Amino acid sequence: MKQFIDKFKITEGRNFSLKEFDTAYTAEYIKEDADKILEELIAKTATIQNELYADKQYSLLIIFQAMDAAGKDSAIQHTMSGLNPQGCQVFSFKQPNSEEYTHDFLWRHYKALPERGRIGIHNRSHYENVLITKVHPELVLQENIPGINDVKKLDDDFWDQRYQSIRSFEKHLYHNGTVIIKFFLHVSKEEQKERFIKRIDDPEKNWKFSASDVKEREFWNGYMQAYEKAIKETATPENPWYIIPADKKWFTRIAISEIILHTIETLKLKYPVLPKDERHKLQEVKAALEHE
Repeated sequence: MKQFIDKFKITEGRNFSLKEFDTAYTAEYIKEDADKILEELIAKTATIQNELYADKQYSLLIIFQAMDAAGKDSAIQHTMSGLNPQGCQVFSFKQPNSEEYTHDFLWRHYKALPERGRIGIHNRSHYENVLITKVHPELVLQENIPGINDVKKLDDDFWDQRYQSIRSFEKHLYHNGTVIIKFFLHVSKEEQKERFIKRIDDPEKNWKFSASDVKEREFWNGYMQAYEKAIKETATPENPWYIIPADKKWFTRIAISEIILHTIETLKLKYPVLPKDERHKLQEVKAALEHE
């Protein structure tokens, strides 16, 4: 499994191009086995989730970033099913509202962090501030940042500062017990087109489709450049990225579940051990109950 994980893992200093990654890659898995494999992975993760909740030293923040129709929603649904909902929380981030625009770009994401013992899932995240804003820099002007009143002022120094803010934010979280897993679901432009067409044709899915989604396809190359740059600038040994092939949803879910399980296993979680006097009291209570 380590080789499988290392293939997708991007950490500091790894030079890569998104074009090198096969969006239809499925390793040695076959679709007919996918449901059973995923079920087993989720069962193992659910067991360790209980230890995470009881141990209360760590929290897990899982970030999903992708182009439209890459399968973020279904990946969250399928990989998180079977886990204890009391220990999970999901946030989907849209365009900032008026209150959020009066704060720095990390504020609303900090508010949504999971507490120790819980798993937080962010469907889109603080990375939108170096992705969509990189492709549509005019959006930055709505943040009302001092001295930034023209897109011409969004130079390399501005973006370098923003990447640095993200690295510092994530480093702070890591050193305070939040383990971050960052997934980029890498779908091909051709597969996205097919999924858009299916959404239009399916009455149960066409509500998810917007004409603006097609409009964004015109900026595909710009988004790929923005993703590649953001991943390179913010991948660290403590907080790596994983570029997950997303053309085959069944494999995407297996890959995500494998990485989540592997990450939690490395934490060496354990159930708390009660002090001797507390264990003695429990035995007294047990004896009392048995003699009722």
